[in-house]
Amino acid sequence: MFPQPPVSLSLSLVCSSSSSGSSPLALLSSSSCLNLSTSLSAFRAGLATTLALITLATTLSNAFVIVTIYKSRKLHTPANFLIASLALTDLLVSVLVMPISALYTVLQTWTLGQVMCDIWLSSDITCCTASILHLCVIALDRYWAITDAVEYAKKRTPRRAAGMIATAWVIAISISLPPFFWRQVKAEEVTSCNVNTDHIFYTIYSTFGAFYIPTLLLIALYGRIYVEARKRILKQSNNKPGKRLTSAHLITNSPGSVASTTSLNYGTNSEPPSTCCEPSSSPCSQVKVTVSDALLEKKRICAARERKATKTLGIILGAYIVCWLPFFIYTLLVPTCASCFHAELFDIFTWLGYLNSLINPIIYTMSNEDFKQAFHKMIRFRRTS
Repeated sequence: MFPQPPVSLSLSLVCSSSSSGSSPLALLSSSSCLNLSTSLSAFRAGLATTLALITLATTLSNAFVIVTIYKSRKLHTPANFLIASLALTDLLVSVLVMPISALYTVLQTWTLGQVMCDIWLSSDITCCTASILHLCVIALDRYWAITDAVEYAKKRTPRRAAGMIATAWVIAISISLPPFFWRQVKAEEVTSCNVNTDHIFYTIYSTFGAFYIPTLLLIALYGRIYVEARKRILKQSNNKPGKRLTSAHLITNSPGSVASTTSLNYGTNSEPPSTCCEPSSSPCSQVKVTVSDALLEKKRICAARERKATKTLGIILGAYIVCWLPFFIYTLLVPTCASCFHAELFDIFTWLGYLNSLINPIIYTMSNEDFKQAFHKMIRFRRTS
């Protein structure tokens, strides 16, 4: 999110100086330089392809989430509007940030000028921070829905969701703006594009506002959600079975009779009625009785959903921390330890953070049955048309 200074590649200088002589050693050096240059070109091509595929996958996955929510009326809920906003934010990351970052990572030098550098840095910090804050907004919505279900159901409106989304964007913009106040216009050609890390207070402000505080909030919210979900599961498992739904199917071997079905409700401790055919009776009718604890089955289904939701929360939080924690630790470390900086490591941590924008739509949609059904319907509709 805060791009690195480029590594100056001195390969061309070394090769040009070594090839100036005509000794066998100089010829050997030229041959080595040629092989090294070929290997470097192959590495850059592979790296460019990999980053391009990640960018394309991020764009398509988030676009599919937005289209799926837009097409399916069943998904037009405030909770899903928040997920759609997250997908839109991650889509902006894949369109505005990742392609230019891929070019910068491969070339290791900035070639797009000062104005484009400013636009890219602003988009990078704003969109990545907004994506992280959207995770907090979704967690907060889920927390209120579980801990205060009745009251929050009245307040859970599209307008409230829009307000939460707007708050996330305002905070993200407030984190991205300060560097422009002390930016110095360079007269010479710009070869690097990075946030000035000399301002240690801004580094602390931006990293805590964009990651550390949201992460603590996420851990606290998901911890409470997990506890509440566990309480519900244990409460449902300890409850006694509810009313039994008993179905009696009358089957007769009389030629003139017609099969009929009767539904009867009995208490928990009631025994289903039994029927007996006397040997002397003619014709004899048999009654097949099926007893099922409908309420208990409903509770089991709810408990299974709670377990799945709890597991999903763990996956979301784990993926988010794995993707962004290395980057923000490194970002805090570099200003205080210049010798700790390694451009290749910084590139890996940066793209690991971008990868969260690809993981988000996969987790949120694959864990939601309504999304799966709507997505499959959309795919089938496209195939038939």
